[in-house]
Amino acid sequence: MSTLSKTESTGLKYHTDAYRFVDSALRFTQQRLERLPAGEEDLDEERAHISGPELLDGIRELALQEFGLLTIPVFRHWGVRSTDDFGRIVFDFIEKGAMRKTERDQLTDFFAVYNFEEVFDTNYSIDLSESFRE
Repeated sequence: MSTLSKTESTGLKYHTDAYRFVDSALRFTQQRLERLPAGEEDLDEERAHISGPELLDGIRELALQEFGLLTIPVFRHWGVRSTDDFGRIVFDFIEKGAMRKTERDQLTDFFAVYNFEEVFDTNYSIDLSESFRE
């Protein structure tokens, strides 16, 4: 008996957890940048808008908080190999009507923004300042 991956069983291009993570990262980034909409009736799309590079920065920050040094293996498990893949996930959301874009937003905004090995491995550091306090 073969087991289908979540992507095969749902028809998604990436693991369903990658889509959930991008959705969480969008809200995380909106909160960090103080751009959360007050409510659907008060939705100011321009004020709440997050650009591709801003979202990728939020993805980087949230991934390091949630996964630390395991970020790259987690992303690989989801089928995400580069920032380009996060752009494709965002545009999947847009295509399905779950996210909106402005006329300025393009898939290429996500291409080669940062290197996973560099930001999630080489430049990773653990804050030990609290560990040695009395």
